[in-house]
Amino acid sequence: MGYELGKRRSDELPTSGRLLAIDLGEVRIGLAVSDPTQTIASPSETLEVPRNQDGPALDGLVNAVGRHEVAGLVLGEPRQLDGSEGAPAQRARWFAERLRKRTGLPVALWDERFTTTEAERVMLAQDASRADRRASIDRVAASLILQSVLEAQRRRRTG
Repeated sequence: MGYELGKRRSDELPTSGRLLAIDLGEVRIGLAVSDPTQTIASPSETLEVPRNQDGPALDGLVNAVGRHEVAGLVLGEPRQLDGSEGAPAQRARWFAERLRKRTGLPVALWDERFTTTEAERVMLAQDASRADRRASIDRVAASLILQSVLEAQRRRRTG
């Protein structure tokens, strides 16, 4: 289940225009972008950031927002298996708030449990080499997060 900062859903995201999904890691950040009609999520790029240096990571994300001309952001929130919030989820909230302030765009946090595992499964099914999986897994995980958001958006538009 996704939620807008403080809300338990993604109702604040626009229902048209590109969305950018972010799979936030400590060293690599995976990005995926939707088409303007919010039909398809596509892996986009991987940002390499210095370990534990959130300032350059935030700057890189703000630059990506401008390059992709997005209308809203989705940030994966790494919850514990029991649904509780640990340090990585708190870091995601920190990023979400700063992205909202720096870009002026709506930012929805979205439960990302199992997306990296699912991304690995998808890439193995495609017979991707270990090196290819390492280079691509973060952006594939971001596209899985984004695709689930797009499905929720589609239900919101038609429901």
